[in-house]
Amino acid sequence: MWSGVVPAALLALALLLAGCQPGPPQPPPSSPPVTSGSPGTSSPSATSTSSEPAVPTAHFTAQGDVGVSTGARKVLDTIAGLRPQLNLGLGDYSYEAGLEQEFCDMVTGKLGTDFPYQVVTGNHESDGHDGDIANIVKCLPNKLPGLQGEYGTQWYVDYPEQKPLVRFIMVSPGIEFHDGNTLNYSRNSERWKWTADALDGAKSRNIPWTVVGMHTPCLSVGKYHCQAGRNFTNMLMEKKADLVLTGHDHLYQRSHQLGGGPGCPALVPDAFSSGCITDSDASMVQGEGTVFATVGTGGAGLYDVRDDDSEARYFAAWSGRNRDPALGTLDVTATADRLAARFVPAEGYTFTDAFSIERK
Repeated sequence: MWSGVVPAALLALALLLAGCQPGPPQPPPSSPPVTSGSPGTSSPSATSTSSEPAVPTAHFTAQGDVGVSTGARKVLDTIAGLRPQLNLGLGDYSYEAGLEQEFCDMVTGKLGTDFPYQVVTGNHESDGHDGDIANIVKCLPNKLPGLQGEYGTQWYVDYPEQKPLVRFIMVSPGIEFHDGNTLNYSRNSERWKWTADALDGAKSRNIPWTVVGMHTPCLSVGKYHCQAGRNFTNMLMEKKADLVLTGHDHLYQRSHQLGGGPGCPALVPDAFSSGCITDSDASMVQGEGTVFATVGTGGAGLYDVRDDDSEARYFAAWSGRNRDPALGTLDVTATADRLAARFVPAEGYTFTDAFSIERK
């Protein structure tokens, strides 16, 4: 007779037959591996929960007056550390005929053979006496798709190619070429119209930013006067180019935002009119004027700054041999809403500058 209590062995058998036998303990789910991008990339972690898409960005550096010296190598090291998507060379590269390939090898050795080191001529290689722009173009060819014009002399390109954020327009006013003549950028000349059309075309395509690059400045507190041409410079302002980059003067200088209007019928070199300054702080608004920056700090010896120059009050910041000397590069980041720029000194220098332009 059973006592009413099921033996333990029979209970275990019943549980097994019923499929209720407890299994071994399961380990907790393992965490997914964390992946990281290679240097210079922005691959998100696999554990990221952010649903916000990356903001499209154009990141570039710009400087001119380079040479093949230790200073030039320091500036290239600075550029390499910033990891831009491209660099704008603002003229004057090897400073000696026959050294063009050495210059190019220095650049590609520091930045890589596939890096877009985009050039426009300076006066030292335009006429062949200190190098030849044709040789520079051969060993540092265009790397950007969709380029229009003559690379090395006068060209523009929209970057990136799809949904561009910036139109880069590179021109060569005020420079002598092999025949001893300067290219004609006078009012209503073909090259004047080409440049104006390139600026207008960017606006018609709703490209957020226009950046003009050329070797010669107009305004300067350095060694040179308005080699770029007064009328051509005023046209850039009238067309509301956002940023105009130059070299030639071996220093750094950055203007206030300058624009025409009732108080400034025209910008006059070697003079000052407060009515031409539309914004004098470091945070500016697009459409109010143009910022001019000379970045002749790519490695060649620096020039003095003349802070008593009649044009000095047009400038917000400067650096030269006698004032906070620095070799270095301008570093620029553009999104659809903001262009932010800063001067980044090479190793051993401390001068800095920063400014931004916001879209309305």
